[in-house]
Amino acid sequence: MKTATRSEELSSRAHGQHSTDIVEPHSKITRVLAHLLAGASINRFEAERLGDHCLNSTIAVLANRHGLSLKRQPEKVPNRFGEPCRVIRYSLPVSEHQRARTALASLQRTALSNSEG
Repeated sequence: MKTATRSEELSSRAHGQHSTDIVEPHSKITRVLAHLLAGASINRFEAERLGDHCLNSTIAVLANRHGLSLKRQPEKVPNRFGEPCRVIRYSLPVSEHQRARTALASLQRTALSNSEG
């Protein structure tokens, strides 16, 4: 199997994403949180582009470990067969942005210290 070059990986990651100007986050939770902090919303299918295959678990961690209150909006989107599929669209209310920035900084510090040690 062919492995992607670094430029191909960066191009692939950037395609279709409009997350944030923050330095590329290291984990799925930091990528999702940075995406939400940029004012975007996300559902489980869109989360795949950020490397998150189980968005509801990531949202639970953000809520339970980091104390964030996220807005949940049910919606129907087509699945890969074109049939309607019920999902939840998550977004971060402006009132939660400061708490989210604090959580993101903490997660990034933890990732940095883990990569150094």
